[in-house]
Amino acid sequence: MGMGAAESNSEAVRESFSAEESYAIGRELGLLAAPGEVYALEGDLGVGKTVFTQGFAAGLGITEPVNSPTFTILQIYEEGRIPLYHFDVYRIADPEEMFEIGFDEYAGGEGVCLIEWANLIAELLPENTRTIRIEKDLEKGFSYRRITIGERYS
Repeated sequence: MGMGAAESNSEAVRESFSAEESYAIGRELGLLAAPGEVYALEGDLGVGKTVFTQGFAAGLGITEPVNSPTFTILQIYEEGRIPLYHFDVYRIADPEEMFEIGFDEYAGGEGVCLIEWANLIAELLPENTRTIRIEKDLEKGFSYRRITIGERYS
């Protein structure tokens, strides 16, 4: 492994070859999620952010349907072991709108925040935000996804 092994502690790369695998990776993270954590979920349209989020919710013990809250910005699920605050900030015109929703109370609260398109509100994210980046690589197949789980937002 050499020198690279120590450096890779800050970032974990998982490979998925199906929606089911992406769901399973999300579920693993959901099982480990703790109150007050914030996850920035990045990836282009159609890359599978919702499937990943559905797995994450399942890991928290949430059984109700989970869909992207594109029009409502925030969807709250409270039936799991800790609440899930699922944000989709794609339609936020001004990061200030997040304060009107109460973002600062959710981040660092008793639940876990999962934020799609978090790059649009990057300046508002707490220092301990973890990035989850989902990317396609068509050379590895149509269903392939590279899921990079970072330690800190940068």
